[in-house]
Amino acid sequence: MSAPARVLVVDDSPTMRGLITAVLSSDPEVSVIGQAGDALEAREAIKRLNPDVVTLDIEMPNMNGLDFLEKIMTLRPMPVIMVSTMTHRGAEATLAALEIGAFDCVGKPGPGEHRPFGDLAEKVKAAARTQRQFSQPAAAVAPPPSVADFRVGRKIVAIGSSTGGVEALIAVLQKFPANCPPTVITQHMPPTFTKSFAERLNRLCAPVVQEATDGARLEIGKIYLAPGGERHLQVSGGSAPCCRLVDRAPVNGHRPSVDVLFDSVAELAGRNAVGVILTGMGRDGAAGLLKMRHAGARTLGQTEKTCVVYGMPRVAHELGAVEQQLPLTAIGEEILKLTAARKEGTE
Repeated sequence: MSAPARVLVVDDSPTMRGLITAVLSSDPEVSVIGQAGDALEAREAIKRLNPDVVTLDIEMPNMNGLDFLEKIMTLRPMPVIMVSTMTHRGAEATLAALEIGAFDCVGKPGPGEHRPFGDLAEKVKAAARTQRQFSQPAAAVAPPPSVADFRVGRKIVAIGSSTGGVEALIAVLQKFPANCPPTVITQHMPPTFTKSFAERLNRLCAPVVQEATDGARLEIGKIYLAPGGERHLQVSGGSAPCCRLVDRAPVNGHRPSVDVLFDSVAELAGRNAVGVILTGMGRDGAAGLLKMRHAGARTLGQTEKTCVVYGMPRVAHELGAVEQQLPLTAIGEEILKLTAARKEGTE
């Protein structure tokens, strides 16, 4: 048995520190080795204890979590899991943290929540195991091809991601031109975060990016992000495809689920689709991507070296669902190659 993941808990609330510590300590594969109430205490604790993982509150006195995270990533890079309030302001700050290099995020529990921090221990263990080199600077993103260079065909694109997906999706979608193929995305994320993430992507990318709504038509130049929460994103509609938000139990522990999206794309579009599975814990999306490939779609997976967590892409690759494994920096361009109109017509 490998050594437990060693964690430093940083939060200005003694109650929250106690709750996080209790949740993590209930897992024998996690060891809380220290606590800190602000960034100054945390800095000294990191030097003294050398933790494998830090859980970091965003809103703290003396120095907020974002400023402290930047210092960690610059001076002593390590896996950091952000702990945030489930508000619009908290979502904006968390998304900024994920772009800076935080491993993942969890929301602070609301009143009466049945399982507070239910997946935190699993995220901590994944963070401790990650092979990602946190000291590596983010690769520069090439400008998207111009409209004149890209003629869109008839295919739709479906993308699934989880842990590490914020950075990965930005890297992929910033390669898309304004006239990109219709694209649907399921990213595992808390309900209040997806709207803020869609707005952030819309500011960063050439196409229009929006949170998916029930009945929204799939259109060229638009990207639809599954809203977090109570429903799954599917596509349907035959010759006039549209988004559908459906009430179903969680699949693979997730709602929305990547498998649900990929299954619907396989049924609707068959060979006129491209499926992409990016970094993430677990196996959600692997079976659905295999279904897409069996239906004739082209399928891509992110390489282990460029994943924050090589979980979902690994399972998909082992199942035979992935036609090509590519580094993150190459995926956006490959999607455009696979969805471009042929010279003699459109596909």
